[in-house]
Amino acid sequence: MSLICIGVNHRSAPVGLLERLAVPAVGLPKALHHLLSGDHVAEAAVLSTCNRTEVYARCTRFHGAVADVRAFLAAHSGADPAEVDEHLYTYYDDGAVAHLFGVAAGLDSMIVGEGEILGQVRSAWQAAEAEGAAGQVVSRAFRHALAVGKRARTETGIARHALSVSSAAVALASDRLGSLGGRSVLVLGAGDMAEGMVHGLVGAGVGSVTVANRTHARAVQLARRVGGQAISLSDVLDALLGADVLLTATDSSNVHVTADDIEAVMDRRPGRPLLIADIAVPRDVDPGAASVPGVTLLDIDDLRGYGERSMALRRREIGRVQGIVTDELDRFRVERSAREVAPVVVALRDRAEAVRRAEMERFRSRLAGLDPAQRRAVEALTEGIVKKLLHSPTVRLKEAAGSARGELYTDAVASLFDLDDLGLLLGPSALRDDTGGSEPGS
Repeated sequence: MSLICIGVNHRSAPVGLLERLAVPAVGLPKALHHLLSGDHVAEAAVLSTCNRTEVYARCTRFHGAVADVRAFLAAHSGADPAEVDEHLYTYYDDGAVAHLFGVAAGLDSMIVGEGEILGQVRSAWQAAEAEGAAGQVVSRAFRHALAVGKRARTETGIARHALSVSSAAVALASDRLGSLGGRSVLVLGAGDMAEGMVHGLVGAGVGSVTVANRTHARAVQLARRVGGQAISLSDVLDALLGADVLLTATDSSNVHVTADDIEAVMDRRPGRPLLIADIAVPRDVDPGAASVPGVTLLDIDDLRGYGERSMALRRREIGRVQGIVTDELDRFRVERSAREVAPVVVALRDRAEAVRRAEMERFRSRLAGLDPAQRRAVEALTEGIVKKLLHSPTVRLKEAAGSARGELYTDAVASLFDLDDLGLLLGPSALRDDTGGSEPGS
């Protein structure tokens, strides 16, 4: 299958590097085409959220593809390659699939069990398909991952007590202030994360909600759902004069609110504190704003701690979800092996039939004296011999599909009958490192 996953997440990298590696939705097409331009990447998908940036790729050479993806991540972040490499993790074949399944199931999220990741996985796959970057290998893995995520949430309580990242931001803000009841809140952004925060605000009983976004029409649409008002980005600083809380979650790569902006606002509202919860990656608010008197600035690191404290309610469900991931990985292997066996069986039969026809042609002059009935008898005889000889190998291949024995049989048949022209259809055996051995997962 030749699938790799290389990336960073909230556990492996600091916020500063996470935001430098983040790929906004508008930048996905360019990123995908950059990856496909590598010599050893045949398919690719990029999953970039506030918690992670991961590249899933089908590769033709393990070491070459890893180098291609790492070079892309370093170039995209603008960081020193050695700094990026220090925080990267790499998974290969079944390990990459298992990791993706765990991500979709919510096991790898900062807030374990949160539901937003499932939509993010779907969006990453759709973006890759739209750019022609997701072929059969990547698409099968993502399609199955979505099914795993849905099953985990249907059959277990992993999401029953879980907070999404956006709802956790609202809950954390409420904890810090004691309550959001009657508070004036300004929301910067109008995407999925911002929408989640707005819905959370409704349940918190806030006094008023104002939404600002680069695309004003989206801000109007979101504000209308909660009886709030929409403003343009140019009016954000004026709106902050009357706000108690600022929640930000855009997908922009630029800081929207600087420390100087916040200082100017606070000078015009003396004695009134301001709470800012910035869950955007990259950040929307300059971290220096935390040093402005009267300002409390919360970011992804604060959410990480909040998520860890709320983990106890869902801990008992993790084992059940891991069981689902293992079960679905086994099923994925069986389906994959069945797909790999089919072309081997077809190629084996084609090779045998080619040999039979060649021999019939070689003895054509000696068979010239046969009448049509005798000729048909010879054809039937040789066809019958070929079918009987291939019957047992074919049955054994199909019976062993989905097991390690099946992979051994597939490799053996391909080698013994010189079926190497099947290439990548033969699965893991077709991916060799520079020394000729299969590259293990890492």
